[in-house]
Amino acid sequence: MPPSSDRVALAERLAIWSPYSLGALRIMAGLLYMQHGMQKYFHFPPGGHVTGPFNLFSLFGIAGTLELFGGALLALGLFTRPTAFLLSGQMAIGYFMFHFVQGLSMPAGIFPVVNGGDLAILFCFVFLNFTFCGPGAWSVGSLFSRGDETPE
Repeated sequence: MPPSSDRVALAERLAIWSPYSLGALRIMAGLLYMQHGMQKYFHFPPGGHVTGPFNLFSLFGIAGTLELFGGALLALGLFTRPTAFLLSGQMAIGYFMFHFVQGLSMPAGIFPVVNGGDLAILFCFVFLNFTFCGPGAWSVGSLFSRGDETPE
């Protein structure tokens, strides 16, 4: 049975907004991700996981640097694909190194909602999506691309 013309028309009208939806998701994901780096660097906003002085050459220091500066690059839409790929890997490693391992000692701890890793998994797959789909609309990187190329 052929698709209804109403459904096809709706899909075509919604598809026009796809780059803007992707751009809004990129900006918000980048800003939210930056907050994790800000907590590690500046202890702001309060309530972060790291207490004590910031050590740049520790595991948390490297993670904070990736979160702060990688989040900023994503929010701006600059070097989106390589940055998103790097951050996706960081979140996968972070999930298995911290959340999954800590969850093994909890009842039902292998479930991400129990071990606190659900946000890490979500960031991992959102960033992986940007690796393949690009930055969407409102990207600084698109200002530097040539007209005959797809931005980033």
